[in-house]
Amino acid sequence: MRRPVRRGRWEPVGGLVRAAGRGDAVSRHELLSVRGHSVAWLVPLLMLGGIVVVDVTTDVFQFIAWTVLVPGVAAAICGVWSTALFSVLSIVVYLLADMVWQHRAETGLPGLMLVVIGGAVAVVAAAVRVRGERHMTHMRDIAETTRRTVLRPLPVDFGGLEHAAVYLAADSEARVGGDFYDIQPGPHGTRVLVGDVQGKGLGAVDAAAALLGTFREAAYHEADLAVVARRLETRMLRHRAHTAALGRSDGDRFATAVLVGFRPGLPDAVEIAVFGHEPPLAVGPRGVRALPVVGGLPLGMSDLGPGPVVSVNRAALAADEALLLVTDGVTEARDPEGGFYRHGEAVAAAVAADPANAAPARLVTFVRDGTLRHCRGRLADDTTVFAVRRVGVRRPSVWP
Repeated sequence: MRRPVRRGRWEPVGGLVRAAGRGDAVSRHELLSVRGHSVAWLVPLLMLGGIVVVDVTTDVFQFIAWTVLVPGVAAAICGVWSTALFSVLSIVVYLLADMVWQHRAETGLPGLMLVVIGGAVAVVAAAVRVRGERHMTHMRDIAETTRRTVLRPLPVDFGGLEHAAVYLAADSEARVGGDFYDIQPGPHGTRVLVGDVQGKGLGAVDAAAALLGTFREAAYHEADLAVVARRLETRMLRHRAHTAALGRSDGDRFATAVLVGFRPGLPDAVEIAVFGHEPPLAVGPRGVRALPVVGGLPLGMSDLGPGPVVSVNRAALAADEALLLVTDGVTEARDPEGGFYRHGEAVAAAVAADPANAAPARLVTFVRDGTLRHCRGRLADDTTVFAVRRVGVRRPSVWP
C-alpha cells in the first residue's frame, strides 16, 4: 500500500504501515530521475542552449550575459562536478559569443569576470549543499534505526492477534517521536500497549523506550495485568527521577497509555487499564461502541494521588470486534476553522456503509486518511492509529 500524503510516504513494514519522512533533497532527486538515473543535468543544459539561441536570434539586448545563471541553477540540483562542468561551459559559450560569433559589439572583460566569479561561487555552493544533504541523509538513517528500535516490527498475527498500525511523527524529518505501541505474547496471554509520552524530541523517545522495555518483560512474566500496570508506573517514576538527577529540564514528563490483556480463558472479553488516555473503541460489523472503562492518572503521576492505584477493567469484546486506539494526533487534529476530528463518528459511518471496514488494516487506513484530510496534512502532534482483534475472523478473499 503506497499512498502519497503531504508530510510523508507510506511503506508496509512487517504487517505495519509506517510513515517515513522525506526531505526536500530526496523529493528533488526522485522528481529529477528517470528509471533510477538522474536527469538533473538536462535543466542547466537546456537553459544554456536557450540562452545561446535567444542571443543569436535577437538583437534586443545582450542576452549572453545570462549564462552566469546556468552554474547557479546547476548548483541547486546537480552535483559538484556537474556544476563545475557547467561553469566551464558557461565561460566557453561566453567567450565564443565575444570572440568568434561577434554578431554584436564585444561584451568586454567585466562580463567575462562576472561569469567566471559566478561559476566559482556556484561550485562552492554545490559543495556545501551536497555535504549538507549527506549529513541529513545520515541523520535520517540514525532516526530510522532509532524508530525501529523503539517501535519494533511486529510479525503478522503476532500473539494470536490480527493487528495494523499507522505511526506519523509530527516532525516528518525526525521520523520518530513520543508515541509508542507494542504487542507482547506470553504464558498468561497477549498484552497490548499503546501510549503517548508528553512532549516531543529525544527526551520523549527516551521515555517511550524505557516504558516499552519494561512492558516487554513484565507483560511476559506477570500473570496479573494490574502488576504489569504498576511496573509501568514505577518505571516512569524511575525514569523521571533519573532525568531530574541529570539536571535535564524534561524531568517532569508523564505518559498516557492504554494497556490491554487478551487472556486465553476470556474469548469474549478483554482486560483494560487506562492511564489518562483516550479510551479504546470496539469496532465490529454491527457498529462502534465505547468500552465502559474507568480511567486513571497518566503514568508517572501517581504521586499526585494517595497511592499508585491501578484500575483494571474487564469489558466484553466479541470475536469479530476490533479494538481501535488512537493518540492525540487524531483526537486533537483540527480543521482550518478549529473543529476537532470526530474519528468515532466517522468510523461508525464507514462501518455502517461497509461492515468490512471493521478489519484492522482498513480501520487504520480510514482513520489515517480522515485525520490528514481534516487537518489538511498539518499534524500538530505525533499520530498513532492502532487496531487489533483476535485471529480467526473470516476475511473476504479479495479486499476492495
